[in-house]
Amino acid sequence: MSTPVLKVSEMSVIANSRGREVTLVDRLSFDLQQGEILGLVGESGSGKTMACRALMQLMPSPDLHVRGGSVLLNDVDLLTLDAAGMRAMRGRRIGMIFQNPSSHLDPLMRIGEQIAEGFRLHQGASKREARAQAIDLLRQVGIPDPASRVDNFPHEFSGGMRQRAMIAVALGCGPQVLIADEPTTALDVTVQAQILRLLLDLRDRHGLSLIMITHDLGVVAQTCDSIAVMYAGRLCEHGSKRDVLARARHPYTRGLIDCQPASSAGSGLLRTIPGQPPLLDALPAGCRFHARCGHAGAGCVETLPLMRSMGVAHEAACHYPLADSRGAVS
Repeated sequence: MSTPVLKVSEMSVIANSRGREVTLVDRLSFDLQQGEILGLVGESGSGKTMACRALMQLMPSPDLHVRGGSVLLNDVDLLTLDAAGMRAMRGRRIGMIFQNPSSHLDPLMRIGEQIAEGFRLHQGASKREARAQAIDLLRQVGIPDPASRVDNFPHEFSGGMRQRAMIAVALGCGPQVLIADEPTTALDVTVQAQILRLLLDLRDRHGLSLIMITHDLGVVAQTCDSIAVMYAGRLCEHGSKRDVLARARHPYTRGLIDCQPASSAGSGLLRTIPGQPPLLDALPAGCRFHARCGHAGAGCVETLPLMRSMGVAHEAACHYPLADSRGAVS
């Protein structure tokens, strides 16, 4: 296999809370290949957004920090960069589309100015050159009449158009890796489909690698090549989309799949995973999912399972992995 464009190894995120340390992301590892779309999946609080903010060094609080591990973007370890070095990487090598564009687009700046900012910062473009590039990006992301809309303020755009503008800001200087945090949240289904098609088109045109943060396995099925499932701060399953969706080996992954409306069709009721995820400052011993798992055994209560191979490029952290569709257990 070719060298990954992004390689995350043993990265942890620690919070200082009331004089004690709480691990929010625990020794996360995964690879991202050129042109690959990885779906990072899990319930709210699983650590998926926090992990990606750590990659970008955009922690929402000074009480949060990354401990250990490495994040290699080609030959550069992002975790070793100082603030100035990381600013030079954001937008130019790695970008992020945030969940709520209204909170991340400056309401007092014109859309075009916010897109042009990256060109002026990273490429030294003149104001006129940066404006022309901003218009071109608005055209690429499907904003109608971009030459006039470039001077609009965010409140003059619809929700779907604001999301497109946010994508244009993230694309600014042609990053290799783009992180999309719930990019279709709060959009109607028609606009959701348009945004997902846009991201696929941009991947194909620019050779982007994407990390898609989502709790929606329908989005994953439509867009992603591979899936990484997180639970209570840890990775519990990782593999190709086909393997994970058709042959889930971790009971939590299977539970997420069974909760989808299509899986519950005919029963009249939506299935749920019983119980609640554990508090990260009061984690149980052993497997973090064992209290909610119908397949747990004695070993699950005592020993934390580590990731192990379930097939070619498919791994899961489970003492008693589910049988795959062929009825075999690795």
